[in-house]
Amino acid sequence: MLHEFKEIINTALVNQQKGINNVLVTVVDLEGSSYRKPGVRMLISDNNTYTGAVSGGCVEKEIVRRAQTVFKDNKAKIITYDGRYRLGCEGILYILIEPFEVSSKFLNQFTKALENREEIETSCIYEKRDEAVGDFGTIISFKNNLEFTFSTNKIQTKTNSLIFKQALQPLFKLLIIGGEHDAVKLCKIASNLGWQIEIITSAKDTKDIAHFSGASTLINSTPEMIHFSKIDNNTAIVIMNHSYVQDLKYLIKLVDKTPIYIGILGAPKRREKLFNELFEYAPETTEDFLDCIYTPAGLQIGAKTAEEIAVAIIAEILAVVREKEPHSLRELSGKIHS
Repeated sequence: MLHEFKEIINTALVNQQKGINNVLVTVVDLEGSSYRKPGVRMLISDNNTYTGAVSGGCVEKEIVRRAQTVFKDNKAKIITYDGRYRLGCEGILYILIEPFEVSSKFLNQFTKALENREEIETSCIYEKRDEAVGDFGTIISFKNNLEFTFSTNKIQTKTNSLIFKQALQPLFKLLIIGGEHDAVKLCKIASNLGWQIEIITSAKDTKDIAHFSGASTLINSTPEMIHFSKIDNNTAIVIMNHSYVQDLKYLIKLVDKTPIYIGILGAPKRREKLFNELFEYAPETTEDFLDCIYTPAGLQIGAKTAEEIAVAIIAEILAVVREKEPHSLRELSGKIHS
């Protein structure tokens, strides 16, 4: 996921400033089942620290050990990790380990892509072998057709080469409208997921962005003055003003947008009134727009505290995004991920 890759890049930049070398680890193929799937990455530094994970913690130490030759020879390699007898995952991981250095040109393009919410494509060149050293590596492609690699070594595609492609979608965006205690808690918990979080509070609210851990922007405004931009189906909105009138005003301003989810706090009995008045003041409201509104927001898990309510809302957002009907995993008899 893009937020994991972003964290890897940020860590590598800090390490480079300290003279610490890094290698990038990417799971490029899988036979059987595993805790995580191809496309997961981690960063290993030559001081034996690492950022990210490609499994539940059982594979990483082995990868760190086998990555030492990449630091020594500065050549990419493919390794396998057979978890059938060690992990209980019944899978064989094919892992690409390559020298990793972030250039200023790449960083500029990467930053622009994040700001413009553009898709980034990765192509990993590898071979499906037990262990091999060669001209393997990752190519990063941006919307403007610019391509980058992370090593001065040339990456070559040969007859028996394979390519693992992955489209990294823009960071999932969470727009929180409200500045009360529960909005602060929702922001804090959501930030752990790597989401891009933006806050809109009342024009009279005295809170600043320092109160909202993990938020990228904060705007003090009113529904009448706000201008919504870059809201797409990779965006969730949670309206938590504790004011029916304010909630309605914000909904009216959003009717021409296409978020995947709009959650609104409040009692179930006010839902019909809210929808009726929305049609009255914004007759152009579509059924599709109403379908993306969830009020009261959150799954029914018995949440009481602000933190618990935040968990319930985030769980509902994930269920909507992943198109899952929430239920206990104990009810499954097959695979968790199809």
